[in-house]
Amino acid sequence: MKKTPVAGHYLRGAAFMLAVLASSCASKKHAANQTLTLKTTGPGGATATATVGGPKKEGIKKFSEVITDKTKADSGLFNTYKVDGKYYYEIPDSLLNREMLVVTRYVKTPTGLRTFGQQYGGEQLNQQVWKWEKHDKQVFIRVPSYSIRADSTSDMYESVKNSNLDAVLASFDIKAFNKDTTGVLIDVTDFFNGDIAAIGLSDDVKKAYKVMGVDNSRSYIDTIKSFPINTEARTLKTYRSGESPTDNSNGAVTFELNTSMLLLPKVPMKARLMDARVGFFGQQQTDFGTGKQKSDVTAYIHRWKLEPKDPAAYAKGELVEPKKQIVYYIDPATPKKWVPYLIAGVNDWNKAFEAAGFKNAIVAKEAPTAKQDPEFSTEDARYSVIRYFASDVENAYGPHVSDPRTGEILESHVGWYHNVMTLLHDWYFIQTAAVNPAVHKAQFSDEQMGELIRFVSSHEIGHTLGLPHNFGSSYAYPVDSLRSKTFTDKHGTAPSIMDYARFNYIAQPGDGVTHLYPQIGEYDLWSVKWGYSWFPGNKTPDQEKEILGDWTTKRAGNPLYYFGRQGTSIDPRLQNEDLGDNAMKANTYGIANLKRILPNLEKWSYEKGEDYSEVEELYNEVLGQYYRYAGHVITNVGGMNENFKTYDQKGAVYDFVSKDLQHDAVAFLNKQVFTTPLWLINKQELSKFDNGVMINRVKGMQVSILTNLFSQSRLARMYDNEAKNGANAYTVSQLFNDVRGSIFVGAKPDAYSRNLQRGYIDNLKSLLTDDFRGYPGFPAQLLASIGLTPINMSLSDIRPMVRVELKKIDAGLPKGGDALTAAHYADLHLRIKETLNPTRPIVNLPAGGRGINTPDIKDVTGAGYMNCWPKTNVDNY
Repeated sequence: MKKTPVAGHYLRGAAFMLAVLASSCASKKHAANQTLTLKTTGPGGATATATVGGPKKEGIKKFSEVITDKTKADSGLFNTYKVDGKYYYEIPDSLLNREMLVVTRYVKTPTGLRTFGQQYGGEQLNQQVWKWEKHDKQVFIRVPSYSIRADSTSDMYESVKNSNLDAVLASFDIKAFNKDTTGVLIDVTDFFNGDIAAIGLSDDVKKAYKVMGVDNSRSYIDTIKSFPINTEARTLKTYRSGESPTDNSNGAVTFELNTSMLLLPKVPMKARLMDARVGFFGQQQTDFGTGKQKSDVTAYIHRWKLEPKDPAAYAKGELVEPKKQIVYYIDPATPKKWVPYLIAGVNDWNKAFEAAGFKNAIVAKEAPTAKQDPEFSTEDARYSVIRYFASDVENAYGPHVSDPRTGEILESHVGWYHNVMTLLHDWYFIQTAAVNPAVHKAQFSDEQMGELIRFVSSHEIGHTLGLPHNFGSSYAYPVDSLRSKTFTDKHGTAPSIMDYARFNYIAQPGDGVTHLYPQIGEYDLWSVKWGYSWFPGNKTPDQEKEILGDWTTKRAGNPLYYFGRQGTSIDPRLQNEDLGDNAMKANTYGIANLKRILPNLEKWSYEKGEDYSEVEELYNEVLGQYYRYAGHVITNVGGMNENFKTYDQKGAVYDFVSKDLQHDAVAFLNKQVFTTPLWLINKQELSKFDNGVMINRVKGMQVSILTNLFSQSRLARMYDNEAKNGANAYTVSQLFNDVRGSIFVGAKPDAYSRNLQRGYIDNLKSLLTDDFRGYPGFPAQLLASIGLTPINMSLSDIRPMVRVELKKIDAGLPKGGDALTAAHYADLHLRIKETLNPTRPIVNLPAGGRGINTPDIKDVTGAGYMNCWPKTNVDNY
């Protein structure tokens, strides 16, 4: 839940397909052998090659000469055969040129695997679409691209085809035709045994462990099974490795992998066009067949195919069951006591589907045992599964696999890490312990933890239904409403469980609030209605778009139905971990509760015979929550409200946060951050684990917040606001005056204040010397859309203002004081003088030359942009 895709004008609905390009050629390995080299482009542009040797080419044989009586056969999508250690596919002519979705997952991984992204059994490695194509005496795997398109009825269709040639992944000699010559037989042994990026390790894993290719002597095909609409190939691959995660003496790393090939529908599901005002994951294409006088980017949402069993009853407004229910299976490896809560988290979505006219649309079940269904596999592409990982990672995520032609979701494997419970425990404690005596203990009851698991289960399942994070949802509820028992019992903490609206840190002792976590809410019902409502009459996507657009416009302006994208730091409403419609008010309550919790950490986490590591962990969580509160407030300064609209809606899409709110935000920071938060220094609790680093930690937080407040991009937006709105804008000059008056107050600053004053001057120095670097290659408006508003520092008004600010500070510094205070002020004078008039070192030239003054050059990247670029590949809790 911590990390997921950006949507907006430039990133709206983006789902980037990595097409695997391949070429094949022959090379001489042995004079008597013909070899095939497969070269594939994997994630990140890295290539992998596999050279597979075979006997000298022979003519096409009779089917019975290859598939003998000793053959082990399996019938299904492709009939598969195993003969003397070789595996064959019998491909019927009816399935040639049909599109098939291919997904490769880990089955088992070695201990100690630590790489970005996937690393546990059940997690996805690759996804691709294949088409099997016959040409003369060979069969090719083609990899179609869906980035550009035109309808077959469009006069642009042929032109698009000519510019969108499908790449060839691999080729196979035809070994035989089947008995009635309506199918071909090929040998796939070397293909599945090879080192092929499309069905093997990701580039990240190969780089991390210095993989040098497959060791065939330690690898094999375990099974290839065929089912009515899919085949499943399970392999064990041992890769030669220079850096094994377990034991380098092996010189290798071993994985079990499963590659599912699932037949896509012959008639694709009708796509539903995206609308930036309603949040859905999706994919986009450049469409040349729309009839417009330019190519058009069309985007489709990701959703399951739901159609009513009884269309007539559905049309009357009755709740109707779908023709095909959405089913999730719980991993058999899941601890039994958590299974009912995971199931409940899935089933909770039925009330949202009722808003779309469906009953019993979704269900979770325990996976069948081997006795109940010997063919069931959690890696099988036909099944959606919540996989349980024995991992110390504090996370969970909800991906889905979709048809790239239409956005139809076909299956999902939710990733559930065991230690997500640690995260839930700490957050629930830190955010609610002031009003929730039930958490005043080291270990939560199974029922308490189960309900928290249910909440996370619902959130992750929401992602698998196509719903992204809605970071704007929690803004809909007034802060004071979250102090009402009546309100929170009915609504929880936000209108959407897809927000990062965790637990109610606003409620105060005596309010009587007991319902402290999110639930599926008003926005969730609306988004499912928008995405999954079925329309009779075989309407086109454009016709449906018109109806859905009217629905959306009627709800515009109602905060309950507002969608706020993830991945931008412009809009203060679109933040993770926040609650309520006013961060300053909400976080004042939050800090009041932290002040109540901090002195009781030892008492409320007591566990006989244990050391104080739990106290230290919870103390760190308090610091983190405090820092989070400050971050919520900062975003108001230089902030802009973002409200996507269509031509038929009035008002601005972007407008600046009001002057009063920006002033209130700085006032909050002056009071809660830049005035030393001495309450964070609890000597009794710190004596149990702190070995002398607390002053530096507080300084680090204060300076980091200060750096964020004075980031170049934030100041750029403030100048833009002043230029457009004049006296109605909160200006950079006012920001300097307000902050200076708080940081430089009193004639004898304490250690924390001295650190902060030096940090402020260092920040001003960076504004004079550091240029905005941005991200080369990214358009300015794209950077601005995520909060990295570009600015030319050398030509801006910032540097003149900074020089004036430094002179004001220098002129106002007190004189005298005790030895430490006097030394501090003398140091500040020198820092300011050096910043305004930097010394330039003399560079001695070789004999015959003369000394010249050269500026001190250093590599800088700007300030205040830590962790600003969002992750886009998978959702995390």
